[in-house]
Amino acid sequence: MRTGLAFDQVLAAAQAGAAWAFEQLYRDLSPSVTSYLRLHGAAEPDDLCSETFIGVFTGLSGFSGDEDGLRRWVFTIAHRRLLDDWRKRSRRPQLADEPGDLTTHVGGDVEADVLVRVGAQDVERLCDTLPTDQRSVLLLRILADLTVEQVAEVMDRSVASVKALQRRGLRTLRDRLEASAEKGADKGAEKSSPVRAPLSVPVAMYGAR
Repeated sequence: MRTGLAFDQVLAAAQAGAAWAFEQLYRDLSPSVTSYLRLHGAAEPDDLCSETFIGVFTGLSGFSGDEDGLRRWVFTIAHRRLLDDWRKRSRRPQLADEPGDLTTHVGGDVEADVLVRVGAQDVERLCDTLPTDQRSVLLLRILADLTVEQVAEVMDRSVASVKALQRRGLRTLRDRLEASAEKGADKGAEKSSPVRAPLSVPVAMYGAR
């Protein structure tokens, strides 16, 4: 907590109705919640974030847990508000098929390969075209900083399913990063290649008939 107070103190104050404490929780969590909603195509992500924190405010007195538990609970509420938004607009995005075993993909540790190369600023650009469930997993892992187990609770899926979705999404992102790097290398090679003189006509092609 940026106030310098321990999380337990801020939480207790917020549960007791202290406006400053709830505002602190809101400032700490709302940016990543809004980003999560916006990247999932919410029509009004700011409004949906506000609805999320209304739910947090009304239910906070019954919350019990640590800081990680609070993040998980807040993103569970945000995810449910997002599902409600999709249903209202009758435009549920495409869901990913259940992935198979991707552990044999050549290239080593896919998660390590991608996460060290993807910063927060690249999340929107890279995740935009992923299937909804894969995007949800990666955004909850990267933006919300939740563990695989916490993401499984938020999405109401098994841990194995979340891990598989994460592997598939990260594999796709890594392939895109590699393709982008190769494309950039090819363009650089074209620019640096020397201009060749036109080929001369072989002498043997003249005279003899």
